[in-house]
Amino acid sequence: MPALHDLAANSYGGDEAGLICGYLFDADAPEPVRAIDSAQAAAWLDTGSVRDGPGAAPGRASSPGFLWLHFNLSHAQAERWLLRHAQLSDTFYETLHEGLPSTRIERADDSLIAVINDVHFEFSFEPSDISTLWISVGPRLVVTARAKPLRSVDALRTAVKAGDAPRSSTELLEHLLRAQADVLVKIVRGVTSRIDRIEDELLAGRLDHKRARLGVLRRLLVRLQRLLAPEPAALFRLLQGPPGWMAEPDVQELRGSTEEFSVVLRDMQALQERIKLLQEEIAANVNEDNNRSLFVLTVVTVLALPINILAGLFGMNVGGIPLAEHKHGFWIVVAIVASFTAVAAWAAFRKKR
Repeated sequence: MPALHDLAANSYGGDEAGLICGYLFDADAPEPVRAIDSAQAAAWLDTGSVRDGPGAAPGRASSPGFLWLHFNLSHAQAERWLLRHAQLSDTFYETLHEGLPSTRIERADDSLIAVINDVHFEFSFEPSDISTLWISVGPRLVVTARAKPLRSVDALRTAVKAGDAPRSSTELLEHLLRAQADVLVKIVRGVTSRIDRIEDELLAGRLDHKRARLGVLRRLLVRLQRLLAPEPAALFRLLQGPPGWMAEPDVQELRGSTEEFSVVLRDMQALQERIKLLQEEIAANVNEDNNRSLFVLTVVTVLALPINILAGLFGMNVGGIPLAEHKHGFWIVVAIVASFTAVAAWAAFRKKR
């Protein structure tokens, strides 16, 4: 049987069925976690057992275990394979095509259908780096599907490859939600670090383009909060009447993950307020700079007013120009202009003070 990391690495983009990774969990088996491909997954879903290879004898029925399949929806065969083998609720396929990315978790028949928003694997703190993860959770089968690589589900996959073996499908969902909360905590820390640097630059008087950077971070937090805010409430409502196959300890763990989400969302709200205050501070500084520039322009205009008036008067090509024949006429005019300019400067700076 191929090793966990080898099989997962070879199918990162999806095998011929669009399966990125598949894991069979069975706490009673010699191997609590077993990586399988789409053919083995189809055999398990059809017969309850897995063949190790062509011509091999069937493995033992994995009745106490459950299966996790993670699909790449960009693969043309992914949805067809699910329709052929997975026997999922019609609600799951409806959510795939309805185009509503808002987070929600609801019951459909005897399974849970979740729509969760997550950040891209190559996340660069841009509002567009957010996509949707669709989840179907049943007592024996968990299906996750995405169109672009996402961080939280990849973190869960890495943990499973490292030997993390959830006891039930509900615990797997809880691990995924906690992984998502961890990713959001890292994003909050990253945004906080960037805001700290911007604040230090602001205090040092280096404005540059910080308003644009703050706007990008604020839009990111607003979009994350708008998409993720319904998740704790939806999960809390669901846990008021969980499915019969969901054990009470799993219900309590899901409640714990809901509380973690609420804390992260509150931190995001606090960061938004901090960014808003910084934007207001930067706007105030810009207004002060504009006011200073306008004052300098006003003073220059006022100081140049006397000489402009006199130059206009003395430049008229008419008779009777005063002091035209006086030997000190030029200096007399200069003294008059200087006197009026001094008076105008005194009046302007007195008003400023």
